Amino acid sequence: MKLLVIGGYGTFGGRLVELLKDEPRLEIIVAGRSVPRSAAFCAACQDAKALLVPATFDRDGDASEQLRALAPDLLVDASGPFQAYGEGRYRVIEACIAQGVHYLDLADGSDFVAGVRAFETAAQAAGVYVLSGVSSFPVLTAAVVRHLSIDMSRITSIRGGIAPSPFAGVGENVVRAIAGYAGQPVALRRNGRRSIGYPFTENLRFTIAPPNQIPLKSTLFSLVDVPDLRALAELWPETEEIWMGAGPVPEVLHRALIALAWLVRWRLLPSLSPLAGLMFFVMNRLRWGQHRGGMFVVVGGTDKNEQTVKRSWHLLAEGDDGPFIPSMAIEAIIRKALDGHQPAPGARPAVNDLELADYEALFANRTIHIGTRNDIVGNSTALFMRLLGNAWQKLPTAVRQMHTLSSERLTEGRCTIERGPSLLSNWVASLCGFPKAADHLPVSVCFQAENGDERWTRKFGDEVFLSTLRPGFGRSEHLLCERIGLFNFAQALVVVGDRLQFVLRRWTIFGIPLPLWLAPRSNSYETEEDGRFRFHVEISHPLTGLIVRYRGWLVVTA
Repeated sequence: MKLLVIGGYGTFGGRLVELLKDEPRLEIIVAGRSVPRSAAFCAACQDAKALLVPATFDRDGDASEQLRALAPDLLVDASGPFQAYGEGRYRVIEACIAQGVHYLDLADGSDFVAGVRAFETAAQAAGVYVLSGVSSFPVLTAAVVRHLSIDMSRITSIRGGIAPSPFAGVGENVVRAIAGYAGQPVALRRNGRRSIGYPFTENLRFTIAPPNQIPLKSTLFSLVDVPDLRALAELWPETEEIWMGAGPVPEVLHRALIALAWLVRWRLLPSLSPLAGLMFFVMNRLRWGQHRGGMFVVVGGTDKNEQTVKRSWHLLAEGDDGPFIPSMAIEAIIRKALDGHQPAPGARPAVNDLELADYEALFANRTIHIGTRNDIVGNSTALFMRLLGNAWQKLPTAVRQMHTLSSERLTEGRCTIERGPSLLSNWVASLCGFPKAADHLPVSVCFQAENGDERWTRKFGDEVFLSTLRPGFGRSEHLLCERIGLFNFAQALVVVGDRLQFVLRRWTIFGIPLPLWLAPRSNSYETEEDGRFRFHVEISHPLTGLIVRYRGWLVVTA
């Protein structure tokens, strides 16, 4: 296949070429306005199995003449910003149909993507496919909605969002698009009817937390103008609400963008477009935090028994893998076409051309984790089962049995307790109520469940140590919150091999958040050994060293 990528050395086009360069059945024409930049990009891909050819292509020039000269089988438009295309915005599509060239794009503008349907008859007659919006929004979101709603009789709400890593690198055209629509009115579906929203002035918080992974921090998402707002409404016309957002970080820069968007909404500024260059400079230089990104989709509706259902799908990408996800839809379509499974002719948004399984095959080769959660779970479900979701079944049998708790459970066993050697560490341990050092000490734990919370009463010899555990909410959503004295510790539950590990993510005193770098260090896990439930809890701090370490086993007595 001879593939022409317009903007092939840009942010999204370059990532697409990176994804496809291992395919020897491809000749990839890496095109743009600058041949030297294209040639430099191709030269840097020394390990490519595909044939990479630098070329020039100006989408504002005579597209038909340029296509005749390059003679591609398929054209991918990865340039943009598509929202800013004025007169002749579809000239590349028209040229592709006239020349019998298949067409894909990564358009993220709802108006542009919806408008490609006007070319349906012409594309059918030419025997070519013209697919627009072939990216995470709306292709991946549509596939996820189908997956989550497979047994729903009716969908009432769809919400989603993408949270890129601060180190992902934001393309200039993406920033220009954001600057163009921030604070401007966009059409969306709300309260069962067509309504108007204002990007970056409507916000929500969400925690992306695939089961069995350390979640992202609670992220602020703002409404964005993406094709989903229309495309998903066409697929599921009975849906009462459709909302899609983005959660750029650091949050301080996000909040600055929100403030500017309000100035546009209040008509104190006509547009943020004049600030696009400054925004691009700032967003790609002022960045800090974890190199992790994610995405979520939440679907609400009713099942066949008219019971309310709400499910969420979570994606977490580590390091440099996340930025490739927007280009993976085109990668999947091209690889399927190479294997003889070409999209049907016609012009349309690409919302029905891929399923979640197509994505999962590509995710499997990268550090990209996905999972679903049932967001309506009664308090009768065991606390740990609710938080772990489908990772619950990965736990060792003894650990599952210990946490399958409906009311009260009594356990007994033995443990060894160590205290830190310094006076300071011993003082901190005593302040928190941790037991004194001992060997092979009798231990009992009473687990009591009530209204979805759990109270653990640990008795080490004659000493009693209490804590209360409950599911987190707000910024601690999907975390296990344990209150010990004045402190509240929010921990992620992660199954690693045969261990259930507790990973500290937040801590507070009197509800006031404290910096994580100042928090005590914890190495705590539960496992099974010789058929017994075993625990290991180790608390330390850089200022004190070891504070306490206790480990042992328990068996259920009642």
